Amino acid sequence: MAVYSTYSDYELAAFLTEGDHAAFTEIYNRYKGVLYVHALKLLKDEDEAQDVIHELYASLWNRSKDYNLDIPLKAYLYRGVKNRVFDIFSHQKIRAGYIEKFAEVIERGEWTTDEKIREKELIAAIDEGLDLLPAKMREVFELSRFANLSHKEIGKELNISDKTVKTQVHNALHILRLKINALLTILV
Repeated sequence: MAVYSTYSDYELAAFLTEGDHAAFTEIYNRYKGVLYVHALKLLKDEDEAQDVIHELYASLWNRSKDYNLDIPLKAYLYRGVKNRVFDIFSHQKIRAGYIEKFAEVIERGEWTTDEKIREKELIAAIDEGLDLLPAKMREVFELSRFANLSHKEIGKELNISDKTVKTQVHNALHILRLKINALLTILV
């Protein structure tokens, strides 16, 4: 059995390309500490630094057959740590950007909620219900509810009795309730 600790990085890399587990273990043991410290200095987070090292070595093993022996092993490993750390920073920057945009949207109130959608559907149902009313009934109802006129004022304006106004408003509300209740049944 060969003593892998005596081999150079180049020799270990050559063994690695042949799928030698012992060479991989020696590379791992030789560089894991310094690579971890390097990642920790950059990330300032022990767990993330550990993850970077594990990902680096998993990638090294998975791609060992394709390893380019012209690249010094130590340089390859350090560059691998650097690239993974940059990926983390890039991901954090993108995530921070999304969070910032989301905060702006919330602050300005530019989001669509279920309540707003339901409100629009309810307004549409009321408008449809109003379209179903006979012309005179609709006019009476709109003067009552939208112009805030009393039954007496509406009666004077349209030359009809207060009682007719009251009946027309009552009938209009009944028709609208049926339309709105049908919508609420669908929404619920």
